[in-house]
Amino acid sequence: MVRFLLNDSEHCVDSGNPHTSVLEYLRERLQQVGTKEGCASGDCGACSVVLGEAIDGSMQYQAINACITPLATLQGKQLITVEHLKRDGELHPVQQAMVDCHGSQCGFCTPGFVMSMFAYRKNHQQPERHSIIEALGGNLCRCTGYRPIIDAAVQMYEPAVQDQFSARAAATVVALQSINDAEADINWTDPVSGKQYFAPCSLASLSQLLLQYPEASLVAGGTDLSLELTQSLREFDVLIYTGRVPELLQVYTSANELEIGAAVSYSACAEALCAHYPELRELLERLGSLQIRNQGTLGGNVANASPIGDMPPVLIALGARLVLRCGGDTREIPVQDYFVSYKVTAQQPSEFIERIVVPRPVPGYAFRVYKISKRLEDDISATCGAFYLKVQAGVVVDARIAFGGMAEIPRRASHCEQALIGQPWEEPAVDAAMLALGNDFQPISDFRASAQYRLSVSQNLLRRLYLELTHPGTAVRLDHYA
Repeated sequence: MVRFLLNDSEHCVDSGNPHTSVLEYLRERLQQVGTKEGCASGDCGACSVVLGEAIDGSMQYQAINACITPLATLQGKQLITVEHLKRDGELHPVQQAMVDCHGSQCGFCTPGFVMSMFAYRKNHQQPERHSIIEALGGNLCRCTGYRPIIDAAVQMYEPAVQDQFSARAAATVVALQSINDAEADINWTDPVSGKQYFAPCSLASLSQLLLQYPEASLVAGGTDLSLELTQSLREFDVLIYTGRVPELLQVYTSANELEIGAAVSYSACAEALCAHYPELRELLERLGSLQIRNQGTLGGNVANASPIGDMPPVLIALGARLVLRCGGDTREIPVQDYFVSYKVTAQQPSEFIERIVVPRPVPGYAFRVYKISKRLEDDISATCGAFYLKVQAGVVVDARIAFGGMAEIPRRASHCEQALIGQPWEEPAVDAAMLALGNDFQPISDFRASAQYRLSVSQNLLRRLYLELTHPGTAVRLDHYA
């Protein structure tokens, strides 16, 4: 049985297909049709809803995409939809601001915008344009234009009154704690299809389940796996959810390393990563939308083994390692050794990623990462280059360079590295390394970019790195070199 709060009422689900999404459940089972289906892939934001969680005695809220969120993952959380905002016949301040600022025309996208704005209002004391744009980056509007919506996001703070959710926050915390205090491993079997869903509460239970079901599919944020359900109409016999295992939800910082549990979302680990590598912030802000970052996990991005995943090149360049677990045994491997061929990894049956170990910065090293895509935000990379090198007395003494989107797996550019190491950090060495990059990769042409463009722009990322490091504080426009 899955128990959660729907607005402020406890809701229980103990039957049906465990593949059911939150969006399907709202619209088809509950007939709550305010939440819309636009793309069924987490791209348009029309299905945005808000999840509330009781953390350290207070409520925290996040906007998510209902279309790619399995219903069963709502266990112990509060689900808020656009129907729940109006109170005693009066619109919520977010809704009223949208009306006053003329932020809606056809209205199809409006509920999703309203829910993203609602989550923003709950998480920010005052509006700030950059963060508003980030919060709304996963919501698309085809007719109104974004200016009146952004105006509404500013105006929704006037008057700065508490809403009904703030008024009953303490009671909501108690209700959620009551559900979570009775937590047990969830075993959901659909009597019709025989599909199974498990949500273990401990590392030991997760390990045992994977020994019992070695062919099971793991789901964490589900931002990629759910697309196989909604786009490819694939069905999974056994799904195992990792988002309730405490050990997989922790971020630890030691003197030399940062350890990130495999089920930690991007939103949850971003600050820890950027505290050590501030150059990562731009990439993380461009990784999907805020809704995607609220659900997607670092471990999932690696385990997915996509050649165009944004974080694997970064982890490879930084020399990160994976802790893999099978039953009670663990082993460590470098991230670069995890990828074998297209969608094939070194992970063995019943084995799973427990955590990612990222070394903290070493003095004297410079780090940069550059993502190239058709759209600046919420888009997949055509190429993504990560650079970690040390220049001492004007000579390159070490270099780790990795790319995604340039081969069937994310991997290091060894010829490019060797062309730099031992050479003066000057233009001739950079030119030689750019040529050497052509020996590292033979990229393909697809709808994102041609092979020639991929290679040319990737070579010029190295030139950009050189210009940024030799002329600090100077903004470098990549289109000058593409």
